[in-house]
Amino acid sequence: MALKDLKGKWVLVTGAASGIGHETALAFAREGADILAIDLDKERLAEITRLIEAMGRRCLPFACDVSDESAVNALAAKVAADIGTPHVVINNAGIGFLGPFLETPESAWNQVLGVNLMGVVHFSRAFLPAMIAAGDARHLVNIASAAGIHSVPNLSAYSASKHAVIGLSESLSMELVKTNVAVTVVCPGIINTPIVRNRRALAPSVPESALARLDKQYQARGAHPSLVGSRIVRAVKRGEDLVLVGPSAATVYHLRRLAPRFLHKAGVSGARSLGYLWTD
Repeated sequence: MALKDLKGKWVLVTGAASGIGHETALAFAREGADILAIDLDKERLAEITRLIEAMGRRCLPFACDVSDESAVNALAAKVAADIGTPHVVINNAGIGFLGPFLETPESAWNQVLGVNLMGVVHFSRAFLPAMIAAGDARHLVNIASAAGIHSVPNLSAYSASKHAVIGLSESLSMELVKTNVAVTVVCPGIINTPIVRNRRALAPSVPESALARLDKQYQARGAHPSLVGSRIVRAVKRGEDLVLVGPSAATVYHLRRLAPRFLHKAGVSGARSLGYLWTD
């Protein structure tokens, strides 16, 4: 079901304080929607709230760890009591860990999967029942990645989590086919956000030169996250089930189907030029 008119609709966005989530919240507010902004960064939540309220829209900020099921359920209960059921739930919150697989500790796997995959699971389980019961058009949007279509070396946990988000979204889309809830999975390509340059999420062997190259290449080649935000709005208004947005996303998708061996070789070369591979 398409949601052609977003005016006065409540849209929930996780990871709303920065990057794609920040721009997505602003994009929906420009369409007349009211925003439920979810993040752990209270200072930046205050800023996105100020920006949205300056547009004349309502914004309710919530500090919540999306990997904590009990916290998500408590948030869902408060949202239900305060404003009812959101028309759109956007599972955007995500983190990464940069480094070789053998240097990616179990704690990093737990953190990345806890946010990137289980965060989607928790919010979907918490909000879908009421969204279905509402009876009118509702929309669930899950942010995956081009790395969920074809993996990136030295981002094993992140790539695995985004593959899982795509698989989960496909299953949900089939399960919900006879309901009023549409499902969209979004696969951004090279987007200029700091997710892969977080110096607190690095293996010890990652050289500073790799981070410098990543930063330079993402600034030069990466699309602004507002591109993703505007495409998500369009997908919700049109009822699209898959969004490929930003440099490389569509190319990776089609090559994965038509020329997987070529994509593997090109992926290694591309990863080296971006900075994901720093040894021969």
